[in-house]
Amino acid sequence: MGIGGIFGGLCRFRLARAISEKAGTAFPLGTFIINIAGAALLGLVSSINVSGRAYLLLGDGFLGAFTTFSTFMYEGFSLFRGNEKLNAFAYILGTFLLGVIGYALGSLGGRFIISL
Repeated sequence: MGIGGIFGGLCRFRLARAISEKAGTAFPLGTFIINIAGAALLGLVSSINVSGRAYLLLGDGFLGAFTTFSTFMYEGFSLFRGNEKLNAFAYILGTFLLGVIGYALGSLGGRFIISL
């Protein structure tokens, strides 16, 4: 699990930075995209019945560190403090809603893969 966490955290850091630099907006697009993609990947991993150790490596380790609740909360409330209330609401609600949808779609994709 620790190895997965190391690689997940490194991937998140590099990818979020690259996305945010390209976006150039006050909206934390990097964390937003990563958390939704991570939810979809977790749905996929949890639905394809990977073994216990593989799930710990991929689900808990890699995806647990790849997605980040603490950064999500920090960025969301930073938008509120910076008088970006509309962006804050869009970011927080959008992450929750699209995260659930992403997980569901990932789970459906995993079940489709298994059925092949």
